[in-house]
Amino acid sequence: MDMFTVVSVEYARNLSPVTLAFVGDAVYSLYVRKTLVLTTDYGTGTLQKLTSSQVSAHGQSGFLEKLLPLFTEDETDIYKRGRNAKKATKSKNASVAEYNRSTGFEAVLGYLYLIGRYERINELLSTDKGDDL
Repeated sequence: MDMFTVVSVEYARNLSPVTLAFVGDAVYSLYVRKTLVLTTDYGTGTLQKLTSSQVSAHGQSGFLEKLLPLFTEDETDIYKRGRNAKKATKSKNASVAEYNRSTGFEAVLGYLYLIGRYERINELLSTDKGDDL
């Protein structure tokens, strides 16, 4: 299985929402890093600080406000499952609500990645992102 192996919608929907969020966290981190590298000329220390501020529960929760109205019914369902999932860990730097919302956000990205909806990921993540990155 290579990193671009696509799974069925049914298979992805049957994964734990926390597992989907695990994948989605990596997807979002890579997107933010790639965007920063291609649009700035900062050193790696600055790039890491900027990435950390975006790929945080607080940063994701804020960005999610722009995305929620754009989610399809299927994406909204995945988001709610991720938001409401029981997690083994707690965030040290975010409220419980922010952490839950960011888990939902990451679950959607993980789901879309696993089913091969890369263009949809790009469509969502490029929404008004110029203000933030």
